[in-house]
Amino acid sequence: MSENSLEEIWSKIRLLLKSHPWHGVPIGNNIPQTVTTYIEIVPTDTVKYEIEKNSGYLKVDRPQKYSNICPTPYGFIPQTLCAENVGEYCMKMTGRDNIKGDNDPLDICVITEKSLNHSNILLQAIPIGGLRMIDNNEADDKIIAVMKDDAIFSEWKDITDCSESFIERLKHYFLTYKDAPGSEGKRCEIHSVYGKEEAYEVINASHRDYLNKHGDLNTLLNRKDI
Repeated sequence: MSENSLEEIWSKIRLLLKSHPWHGVPIGNNIPQTVTTYIEIVPTDTVKYEIEKNSGYLKVDRPQKYSNICPTPYGFIPQTLCAENVGEYCMKMTGRDNIKGDNDPLDICVITEKSLNHSNILLQAIPIGGLRMIDNNEADDKIIAVMKDDAIFSEWKDITDCSESFIERLKHYFLTYKDAPGSEGKRCEIHSVYGKEEAYEVINASHRDYLNKHGDLNTLLNRKDI
């Protein structure tokens, strides 16, 4: 089946059905340098929203119990999954054993000068680095990106362009947003902060994990036995 035929099929499907943000939205044609991003929460939200995996609708995960505010718009990269390949890459980079992916889409923080006043939107983001977060021996990477064509932050090309105070703010949020102040037995740790080349590796690994589990619909449409 030709590329034009596949595009025609998809155009007709999208006229009838709303695409699932995780499965039905393309990751993009220029990964890992540019990725489609689905935004679940924005800094003004006082409720933690996240995707309901089966339906594709946003659900209320929980009200924010404490004063933690997500510093940037936050969501995930469609058609990614943190599973075997992501876990193996985390073990390679940390020297640890028995780490696996968290079985969720790959998380992403998007830096922009603009105020996004609601979530449930798509945008194009340019990865510049990430946080290697481990949650109960599960790889839970947070990719850091800038919004494509942002008037100010599109000049940032790598994590080294971010100020130390900004990175510390991101780290503080992810290390504390699940826990009460002063609580013991923290479940999360951030092993390291990495630049864009490692971010590319994580994105590619998560896309491979997604394809291994869910397959590629274009390939399915091209099969001769169905």
